[in-house]
Amino acid sequence: MELIRITKLLSERGVCSRREAEKLIEEGQVFLNGKPVTEQGVKATREDRLEIRGSRSEQVTIMLNKPLGIVSNLPEKGYIEASELITQSNQWDKKSYKHPLGQLNVVGRLDVNSKGLLILTQDGRIAKHVIGPLSTVEKEYIVRYSGDLTREKLSLLREGLFLDGKPLKRAVVDQKGEGVLRFVLKEGKKRQLRRMCELVGLEVSSLKRVRVGSLNLGDLPPGKWRFVDPSEFQLSKK
Repeated sequence: MELIRITKLLSERGVCSRREAEKLIEEGQVFLNGKPVTEQGVKATREDRLEIRGSRSEQVTIMLNKPLGIVSNLPEKGYIEASELITQSNQWDKKSYKHPLGQLNVVGRLDVNSKGLLILTQDGRIAKHVIGPLSTVEKEYIVRYSGDLTREKLSLLREGLFLDGKPLKRAVVDQKGEGVLRFVLKEGKKRQLRRMCELVGLEVSSLKRVRVGSLNLGDLPPGKWRFVDPSEFQLSKK
């Protein structure tokens, strides 16, 4: 059987990046067939059992209902950053809260004029699952617009538009009412939905993300957050 570096196997399985795997090995948290991996460069087969012990329970993932006027993760003068809302007073669930939570990385930004589901995590598996180069995770949005929407424009929104000189992946686009569209995308280019609408002569007045994969915004109020268990993303358990 082919022998492959453990770091590559962990990356292929979506557990973490190769660099993260190297760090986990250094910390003694990687186990091969029940035994700790004590040095870099160790190889295994695809049939071998790999485990991460001791770290995942400490890695926090949360979901925030980002309000308008809040920046996701790049500080801008005069604006509040999303991480500043992660306080005990804004917590929506009843799970134990320990302050500080530590560094949280935004997974899939929302611009300052967009609202809805924003994920922040310390878990590399989740980041890779949602926004990794091979990710096919759906992102669902409700968009309010002004302008004349024809059948031809609706067809173009679904397939046939180009951004930055490259064709966009096919999208699900449904009319949900007067001036309201539902988009489901499997990619996330910068300001993609607004730019798509601009290309067909529509002006976006409101953009809200309501779902990422199997994770739904639900009834989480604006400005509130809750802890998310990795199982909610239906990650592979390999």
